[in-house]
Amino acid sequence: MNPDEFKRRTKGLGLAVIKLVDSLPRRGSVQTIGTQLPRAATSVGANYRAACRGRPAADVIAKLSVVLEEVDETAYWLELLLESGHASADSIDDLLTEAHEITAMTVALLKTLKARYPRP
Repeated sequence: MNPDEFKRRTKGLGLAVIKLVDSLPRRGSVQTIGTQLPRAATSVGANYRAACRGRPAADVIAKLSVVLEEVDETAYWLELLLESGHASADSIDDLLTEAHEITAMTVALLKTLKARYPRP
């Protein structure tokens, strides 16, 4: 996958999460998740874009590490919505799949970069 395609996918995850959150009921615990989930999901794409602009390999690796943390947090909040019954599997499954795929691709990219540019 090339960087532009990955940018599109990470941005798409953020957009889809925004739409999901907008459809959630406005009550108690859902409001907490509804605040945290879009922050994490939109941060995935923002940090990937920043990684693409990074110059030293260490900067790119640092930004990709943030991408990994944020996409994992996104999956966590999605799982909580699903397991708490506040959202249906129909509305969550595709987002979780995409989050897991982005996680796997980011891990692979980080492994490649760390092997290519080991720390001194």
